[in-house]
Amino acid sequence: MSKEGLIIVYTGGGKGKTTAALGIVLRAVGYGKKICMIQFIKGSWHYGEMYSSKRLEPEFEMVAVGKGFVGIIDDKSSKQEHEMVAKEALKISLEKIQSGKYDVIILDEVNYAIKLGLVKTEDVLGLIEAKPAKLDLVLTGNHARDEIINMADLVTEMREIKHPFKRGIKAKKGIDF
Repeated sequence: MSKEGLIIVYTGGGKGKTTAALGIVLRAVGYGKKICMIQFIKGSWHYGEMYSSKRLEPEFEMVAVGKGFVGIIDDKSSKQEHEMVAKEALKISLEKIQSGKYDVIILDEVNYAIKLGLVKTEDVLGLIEAKPAKLDLVLTGNHARDEIINMADLVTEMREIKHPFKRGIKAKKGIDF
């Protein structure tokens, strides 16, 4: 077994980035590992992983910091509010990374938070550099920056081929959220 933690990136325009990270959660919990997921954007919505994560405690901790998706659907928050909570997510992420309590930390939608200008690439690179050697660090979200991809050990790009939304089918509870 490797003592060196990996940097894993799930990116791309297709669905499944957070779901892939949650797959790691299920595997790691099965081995009694401690995992923390910090959500940079999705925080104010109610979605399945908010409820299922409670069933995986105490091994899995989910910290939903964001105020929901930025600039879409029912977003009533200002860009400044989104920036403020994203900066708080950065602070929490650094604390969790440096705590030594976790085997895996997931920064959910952090790549998209960079794309939206809520956090700086340099700040996320700082989180990666702060990673203890044994910690596995997972970064999700569309639009991963080249600098992050270059630091990663594993990068998977989800590519949309077909999506039910384009046929007018709305997001489905238990599948999409």
